[in-house]
Amino acid sequence: MSNVVDARGLSCPQPVIITVNEIKKIGQGEITVLVDTDTAKENVSRATNSQGWSVLEINPDEEGYKIRIGK
Repeated sequence: MSNVVDARGLSCPQPVIITVNEIKKIGQGEITVLVDTDTAKENVSRATNSQGWSVLEINPDEEGYKIRIGK
């Protein structure tokens, strides 16, 4: 089961900061990041790649996007 970061309702750079903190905390595995704007989706995706992780999938949902990342 992956960890979940709920960043909905937060403005950038907060979704990026909490995602990077979770990446550093777990080191490897999978994280599902929930965001509610296109900007947050793009910024979290870029930050994920800069940390050496990969975006596994991005799925739109009724409240925004579910971004599944992993290493």
